[in-house]
Amino acid sequence: MKSPTSSSMKSVSFRSQRERTWAELEDLVGRVEKKGLAKLSADELQRLPVLYRATMSSLSVARSISLDRNLLDYLEHLAARAYVVVYTPRRRLRDQISEFFLETFPTTVVRYWRQNALSAAILIAGMCVAWAMTLSNPENFYSFVDSSYAQGRGPEAATEDLAAMLYDGGDIGTDELGAFSAQLMSHNARIGMLAFVLGFAAGIPAIYLLFTNGLTLGAFAGLYQQRGLGVDLWGWLLPHGITELSAVILCGGGGLILAGALIFPGEHTRLENLKLRGRDAGVIVIGAVIMFCIAALIEGFFRQMVTDVTVRYSVATLTFVLWGAYFLRAGLHLRARNTAAPATTQAGGVVAQSEAAT
Repeated sequence: MKSPTSSSMKSVSFRSQRERTWAELEDLVGRVEKKGLAKLSADELQRLPVLYRATMSSLSVARSISLDRNLLDYLEHLAARAYVVVYTPRRRLRDQISEFFLETFPTTVVRYWRQNALSAAILIAGMCVAWAMTLSNPENFYSFVDSSYAQGRGPEAATEDLAAMLYDGGDIGTDELGAFSAQLMSHNARIGMLAFVLGFAAGIPAIYLLFTNGLTLGAFAGLYQQRGLGVDLWGWLLPHGITELSAVILCGGGGLILAGALIFPGEHTRLENLKLRGRDAGVIVIGAVIMFCIAALIEGFFRQMVTDVTVRYSVATLTFVLWGAYFLRAGLHLRARNTAAPATTQAGGVVAQSEAAT
């Protein structure tokens, strides 16, 4: 049995031969933890993995010859800190945000295009039903829109008052017009988030919410068209509505992703599948929330500044083209990546066969 004095002497000798390396590594690791890798010079960056490997070697030796516990604890702690610095990429928040909006969010949306397309189809179906029924009989308007929500903007309202809402507010007043716009925004955002959350209930509530939201919009569209104001209404809605309704559709798509994970678990358990798909659905909804904010900014400033119908439709077209290009770019990138993957796999198989033959 080794005496405590002998073990202590070994530790002192062992430390004296290597502590300069540990001290240097500890200094570099501490600086990276406080200020990041960017603060190290090129020589120090090259030195960092060398010092880490030397420290890991020291830890291995210290364990094999059973040195004192304090020294082992110090080396294990230092090695763990150094591992994080050497092998864990430290990325700036700006880079992570950039990757989310340029890569993660749009490619996830494209990857689940079926769910998002179904969400859009449900919303549009509701719009078409209410639009046709309200257009044929304006009294059907209140079958789809609660009177408290319409706030006098129903079949009984004068055409001049309905038109005034879309431009300068007229007798309605700009404050009330702003309140109505904020109400529409809040309503759509609430419907979108509920459609996502209720995806856990097999998707049926999400489908219902998307359809009823479409009914509300379709009823307004039918009423305004019946008064000859259809073009004016869409000119008022679309500049911010393209972004806002797209966000609603994406939230609904997220809900349908969750529903699909529960109904069609595949090779995983329902809980495992929900965990896997839930991450992607969460990414889509986070992006949709940002889209709601963008829509609010467009609506808040644009409504106050622009009343010309041509300009409104021009801005709506530009918004549509920009969002389309944004997601199309992600789709092309995803397609290129998926095309390259089988080729890489095939090349790997050829190499493996070659090595086996050799």
